[in-house]
Amino acid sequence: MYVCICNGVTESQIREAAANGVRNVAELTMRTGCGASCGSCLDTAVEVLQSVHGDEERQSLLPILGLSHAA
Repeated sequence: MYVCICNGVTESQIREAAANGVRNVAELTMRTGCGASCGSCLDTAVEVLQSVHGDEERQSLLPILGLSHAA
C-alpha cells in the first residue's frame, strides 16, 4: 500500500526503514521522502512506525509537531 502518494513511499518501505533504525518521522522523511510534500500521509506513517516499534509515544514519533503544543 502507498502511504505517501506524493513521493511514492510504500508501507513496506517505511517498515524496512524502521527496521534499519528510523525512529521518528523526521528521520523517515530524510531517508524516504515520506511527508516531505503535502504531509497528509504523516498520521499513517506514524501508525506504521508505531506498529514496528511498539507502544512508543506519538510525541517522540512526531518531534517537530510536538513543538507546536509547547506554545
